[in-house]
Amino acid sequence: MATVGTERGAPRRRGGRRAGALSAALLATLLAGGLAAGCTSGGSGDDGRGPRESPAATRDADGQGPPPVLAVKIDNAPEARPQSGLDAADVVYVEQVEGGLSRLMAVYATRLPESVGPVRSARESDLELLRQFDEPLLAFSGAQSKLLPLIDEAPLTPVDPESEAGAFTRDPARAAPHNLYLRPDRVLDGPPGEGAATTGLREGPAPSGGTPEDEVTVRFPAARFTFTWSDADGRWQVSMDGSPATTRDGDRLTAATVVVQDVTVRRSGFRDFLGNNTPYTETVGSGKATVLRDGRAYPASWSRPAPEDGTSLVSPEGDPVNVAPGPVWLLLHSAR
Repeated sequence: MATVGTERGAPRRRGGRRAGALSAALLATLLAGGLAAGCTSGGSGDDGRGPRESPAATRDADGQGPPPVLAVKIDNAPEARPQSGLDAADVVYVEQVEGGLSRLMAVYATRLPESVGPVRSARESDLELLRQFDEPLLAFSGAQSKLLPLIDEAPLTPVDPESEAGAFTRDPARAAPHNLYLRPDRVLDGPPGEGAATTGLREGPAPSGGTPEDEVTVRFPAARFTFTWSDADGRWQVSMDGSPATTRDGDRLTAATVVVQDVTVRRSGFRDFLGNNTPYTETVGSGKATVLRDGRAYPASWSRPAPEDGTSLVSPEGDPVNVAPGPVWLLLHSAR
């Protein structure tokens, strides 16, 4: 067992900013109002979040441009498990949040699940991460009041309970704040398609070499993820904090490829309602990475020159490192 402690296509730069969009049907049906949203720690507050005015989310008048990807911030506290909709995500990003805990961002391009959640709050570093997509929809439960203007200015369409109440539901069987769910069909008429997932990751044959691995564990300060290779599934089975990760129907969560990306995680100018500093994960730059696919681990380097670019992966020899067809889990792991 190994332990890490510590676009589907070529990267591209957008030629211009297109207005992001919710469907016309959404605009006709969404209701005004808000739901309470949750913060990283337990409790019913939401990191000091307050009311907000959401910018209008409409398509260009001529209706041109492909639909955007949907990105959803998902709770990963033990009380939030099992989550809904992770099995349908094209990419699942794992981020460090307050107290060394983890939170997930699921990105949907080729499939839309019936429900996604529990939905939780946005962070400043999400805005940089999402710049690689063309006007994505970002679904989240809320954000710190000082962060809201940055979200409104970012090239994305915010989808939260304050502005789009009709897109969210509460599960009465779960305690707040771990019970807020998004209905993707209320914000998109259908999946935008593979071409919208401009992550820079390239599907293709496995690189040469690599080290056989049955199991790899990646440790965050207060969370850990284990990926166990399954010959029967042809994928990595996901475990969180020592327990198998499953859907709400009991099926095991799996990944075709796992990318452990060494990044800088630094202090930001934001704190949660308990006074804990919010980490900022830098995803623009370069560094080392490990790519897990087909039961093997491959050393790699990652590069993302600018926020508008996707992330490229290359071998020590400078050759592209491809991902396998299927879901990708990408862990943004502190290099220190």
